[in-house]
Amino acid sequence: MTIHEILKKYWGYDKFRPLQEDIINSVLNGYDTLALLPTGGGKSICFQVPAMALDGLCIVISPLIALMKDQVQHLQEKGIKAEALVSGIGVRDTERIINNCLYGGMKFLYVSPERLKNRGFIEAFKQMKIGLIAVDEAHCISQWGYDFRPPYLEIAQIRAFHPKTVIMALTATATPAVVTDIQDKLAFGKRRNVFQKSFYRENLTYMAFYEEDKYSRMLRIIAAVKGSGIVYVRNRRRTQEIAEFLTSKGIRASYYHAGLKTEDRDARQKRWMDGHTPVIVATNAFGMGIDKPDVRYVIHLDLPDSPEAYFQEAGRGGRDEKQAYAVILYNNTDIDQLRQNFATAYPPLQYIRNAYRAVCNFYQIPEGSGLNQKFNFDPMAICDTYGFQVVPFFSALRFLEKEGLIIIPERQETTSHLKIIVSNEELYRFQVGNPIYNDLIKLILRMYGGLFTTYVSINEKAIARKMYRDEENIVSLLCKLHKMNYIDYQEKENCPQIIFSSPCVSPQSLYISDANYKTLKENALVRINAMIDYVRGSQYCRSSALLYYFGEKNNIRCGRCDVCIAKNRENSAETLRQNILELLNNNPMTMKTLCAKMPSLNEKAITGTVREMIDYNILACDEDMRLYIK
Repeated sequence: MTIHEILKKYWGYDKFRPLQEDIINSVLNGYDTLALLPTGGGKSICFQVPAMALDGLCIVISPLIALMKDQVQHLQEKGIKAEALVSGIGVRDTERIINNCLYGGMKFLYVSPERLKNRGFIEAFKQMKIGLIAVDEAHCISQWGYDFRPPYLEIAQIRAFHPKTVIMALTATATPAVVTDIQDKLAFGKRRNVFQKSFYRENLTYMAFYEEDKYSRMLRIIAAVKGSGIVYVRNRRRTQEIAEFLTSKGIRASYYHAGLKTEDRDARQKRWMDGHTPVIVATNAFGMGIDKPDVRYVIHLDLPDSPEAYFQEAGRGGRDEKQAYAVILYNNTDIDQLRQNFATAYPPLQYIRNAYRAVCNFYQIPEGSGLNQKFNFDPMAICDTYGFQVVPFFSALRFLEKEGLIIIPERQETTSHLKIIVSNEELYRFQVGNPIYNDLIKLILRMYGGLFTTYVSINEKAIARKMYRDEENIVSLLCKLHKMNYIDYQEKENCPQIIFSSPCVSPQSLYISDANYKTLKENALVRINAMIDYVRGSQYCRSSALLYYFGEKNNIRCGRCDVCIAKNRENSAETLRQNILELLNNNPMTMKTLCAKMPSLNEKAITGTVREMIDYNILACDEDMRLYIK
């Protein structure tokens, strides 16, 4: 099939968006390709379509489990074979997925960058037929980026096993320094292309207001704009408080954060996507992989850490290319808090070493041991045991993660897997002799295929719904069948995990790069200052200021942001003042005559400007009430 036939068959579109076809043809012509498209610009199609046209498996490297899960689900719904292999999943799941990639005609395999450090995966990767390597969120490979992940550096190494395979990198946010660094770190060949669509969103109006009473201003925005929207805050507790406040004002609102149970998050997200709950109040855990086209406004009640993060979150508005608004409400407290967060995020190096020692001691890992071991992660217990404060402790762990010592996978909700481990005949005899299990087994056999030959993902909630039973009852029956050795049932695990990606070393031997620490800290400070400068700025159009940060120096003036509106008013007032002076030059006249000389202008605006000019001693009135220039 041609790329246009693939696009039509699987995605239902008749034509590509601007740049998409050029990017796809670059890949198909054998060029290492970097694609920079704004949020909502259709990045996934840029690697999914050529992958379908190429022979072999497409390896997609992504740092976000939620995004992988979402894209895999969408591909599977289109009838395309896709799986995600992320850090923290079980051994049997890993074997099942890899076997399907080697022998089962899999088309897409999504992996976390940490997976590239796994020897078992690399050995399997060598044997796979690879058509394309796609690196999503590619800014993570650069130390100049805002979310540097050292495991991304392994990508260049795996290219040696498939040297003729094209590599493709995609991102929505990259400064010029990051663009150069991505190509270098991914070892782009001489045949390379960089495609960058302007980050300018004509339909998205950016605004930033200094506001002490944020809730009142938020209500006015929601009332004025209407439609679906997102309100972003940094604190989980505040998501609930603000959602309840909006509800008390007659606005249908809900809240979302990573601490909610999967069922709650999915239900809240679906109600928002369907329009039943127009407003969702969320932390930055909400949004990745969510493609709701008709978001009319995105309001930030707290300042993001960087222009990159803000651009991603604000960019979720107006994906249907209709008018949308991205509004930041801030005050001096927010700026102080942002600077405080920065200080907390970079604890002293000795603190980081102490945190590492505490983690190793808590899980009783001897020196030289622990490689690839994983444990249930209970940060509160570690902090209570060793006297750490939670926020700086988490910052220390994140830095240890960047150094490649541990992995704390994004909270993930695995699925259960099941395989029938007896013959068809033996299972039938069991069903006849045990009617309590008969209906369950028959339903599972109808719902899922291949159960006698491989492990299959199952959904206990869906099974329970079809049998009109509680999910707990279904899980209990499956566990009993497992104990009786008729099935192998691997129940999902939702507990957070911590993984040791390197053997435990003594605190004396622990090496943390001072240069790496300093670079990351300096880069973070630059981004924070840029964010503060952005909201405080009153000279440059908001769109122009963001574009300039990302290397676009085209001086666009949107004409609709708060800065442009203020300048428009200022310019209009100055023009009116000049017109009044010209009319009164050596020609005194009454207010009524003056207004008659300017019939196209609002009389109230003329009289207001005249009063202002009198107050400033520019104009005066004579005894006949005629205006003249002093």
